[in-house]
Amino acid sequence: QAQVAESGGGSVQAGGSLRLSCEFSDSVCMLAWFRQAPGKEREGVAAIYTGGGRTQYADSVTGRFTISRDNTKNTVYLEMNNLKPEDTAMYYCAASRHCYESYLLHPQRYSTWGQGTQVTVSS
Repeated sequence: QAQVAESGGGSVQAGGSLRLSCEFSDSVCMLAWFRQAPGKEREGVAAIYTGGGRTQYADSVTGRFTISRDNTKNTVYLEMNNLKPEDTAMYYCAASRHCYESYLLHPQRYSTWGQGTQVTVSS
């Protein structure tokens, strides 16, 4: 069974930066970050193959967020720069034992979810 554990998050002012971390188990092939703001649907933010070779981003974060991995630590990072108030949400790490070729940011691709970490961006 795949497992994930998130860390990071917090409160920053607009234009600031934060880094989220997600430690994953060896059985994870694909990992993604999702976010959900109050009253809104869960949104895929960024995804990565833990073995390398593929990343995908939502249009709303392209150019500002970077997903990366450190396989020596079994950890995936989400570096978030130039944060905006609309980035405020609960951020979730999600894992899949399979590497899908399409719809990497669709929540149904992922069977294991973290507890979430809050990101708040003030104007």
